[in-house]
Amino acid sequence: MNRHIYQISPFLLLLFLTWACSERDSRSLTNGQFAHWKFAGDARDHSGANRHALVRGEMNFNAQGPTGQSGTAVEFTGKKAWLELASDEAPRLGTGDFSISVWINLRKNDRDVSGDLLSQFDSVNQTGFHLSTKTQAVTTSLANFSQVHFGINANQASDWKDYGSPDSTLGAFSLTSFEGSLYAGLSHPEKDKSGNVFRLDSLNRWIDCGSPDGSNSVMALAIFNDELYAGTGKYRFAGSSLPESENLTKGGRIMRYAKNGQWIPAGELPDTEAIGGLVVYKGDLYASSLYQPAGFFRLEEGTTWVDCGTPDGKRVVALAVYDGYIYASSYDSGNVYRYDGQSWTDCGQLGDNTQTYSFVVYHGKLYVGTWPSGRVYRFDGLNNWADVGRLGTELEVMGMLVHNGTLLAGTLPLAEVYAYAGDTTWKKLTRLDHTPNVRYRRAWTMAENQGTLYCSTLPSGKIFGFELGKNVLSPSPLSGGWHHLAAVKSKNKLALFLDGGLVASSEIDPTDVYDLDADVPLKIGFGANNYFNGKMASLRLYQRALNPQEIVFLADPDNL
Repeated sequence: MNRHIYQISPFLLLLFLTWACSERDSRSLTNGQFAHWKFAGDARDHSGANRHALVRGEMNFNAQGPTGQSGTAVEFTGKKAWLELASDEAPRLGTGDFSISVWINLRKNDRDVSGDLLSQFDSVNQTGFHLSTKTQAVTTSLANFSQVHFGINANQASDWKDYGSPDSTLGAFSLTSFEGSLYAGLSHPEKDKSGNVFRLDSLNRWIDCGSPDGSNSVMALAIFNDELYAGTGKYRFAGSSLPESENLTKGGRIMRYAKNGQWIPAGELPDTEAIGGLVVYKGDLYASSLYQPAGFFRLEEGTTWVDCGTPDGKRVVALAVYDGYIYASSYDSGNVYRYDGQSWTDCGQLGDNTQTYSFVVYHGKLYVGTWPSGRVYRFDGLNNWADVGRLGTELEVMGMLVHNGTLLAGTLPLAEVYAYAGDTTWKKLTRLDHTPNVRYRRAWTMAENQGTLYCSTLPSGKIFGFELGKNVLSPSPLSGGWHHLAAVKSKNKLALFLDGGLVASSEIDPTDVYDLDADVPLKIGFGANNYFNGKMASLRLYQRALNPQEIVFLADPDNL
């Protein structure tokens, strides 16, 4: 009997194995699938479970998806629009594993606002999960810019950890997350010492990144064009009831941190002693002056700062982007002003306050901290401010941000930290600065990095860390254009994947039990932060942990 031996070429073998693996992965992706919203012209569920989402508000279901084909994505406008599964249809996650797979597109010039992608969180019981893009302006700095956050909680919180006082500073006026590390802009009153920047490394050591200039403080930090920028200043310590600095060098400069560790000049604000705030708005970097004369400027051509005017000569200091505008606090009145790229509008005075100090966006609304009432106000429209309560007996509300679904705020004069409990109720979490024999202690500013919330204090100069539940945060800003995201909660780990690759993970202590059952609706495009502004395609929710091979398969647009 004749026997024929056939040889298969390596190319054909590879092609066959690739096809076989694709078929296997494709079949496995129906296992444990709770819902699959393709957004192919509507919000219907294509998993076979008929978990069709309710449309809340106006959105475009005819948008182009990752392959460029119209009608394969939904476009959210960031204007009070989201999709929803009612609480009786929403998942009951319990203590089990779950995964999220989704394609999103952030327009390049719209990365300056936060937006929730998928959320089921009971804010009363502090239970549930979030998948979000996060941009947070905290006091003078852009603390987080276009980073992806995945978090879970079941009413659990860590202890506060003392990370020390980097370089024996009196205070870190600015904090930001950059390339996976926390950066702190420090202040020094000594005559022979200037403000500098330190980085917290993976071993919790403070690494000196140098002094941008000779002034006594690094007042503001921001991420712009995926690079770190710093604003300098000659801070007047008498404003914190401390002896004035012996360093008389004027600040007001903007510096860019180069890859070789050097600080490169990026221009100087005219007639500016100290930078008041930095923010990114529609793809441009803006800066303000802390002291008189009032000033507000936009960066052009790398080093030129163009005067954009101020509202009636009033100082605009802390800056935040919300609902298509820059909003600005003022130290010359208890007002808030907003800028549309051309001109200023007065949004009204907040109670009897003489200063507005800080911003945060929470559940799609803008909140503002004040002096001297120690109250927070919610913006409900021009000249319409709702008083949402005083933080204990404190006088000033400083850094505020939303951490894993909870609004937190720091104060003066006792450097306390509070959590917002709704209506006009604030719950005290801790006091961070116990420096004796001083008039003011400040919980100055905040930032999130690698899932941890950090808060700086003055005059102890310490930085503290804290975590609600468990969190992961992407190390770098999400660029414009289409990206695939996967978030996986397994028994002992949270993991975040970008375009098929692991970018962040966090171990879950085996003794911690996270029962994520939350009797609230599942929301797509909205949550504790803000309404999503961008496009979304092929959202899948699983009640199991996806494996890395499945995530790579889902991250291929040919497999949509």
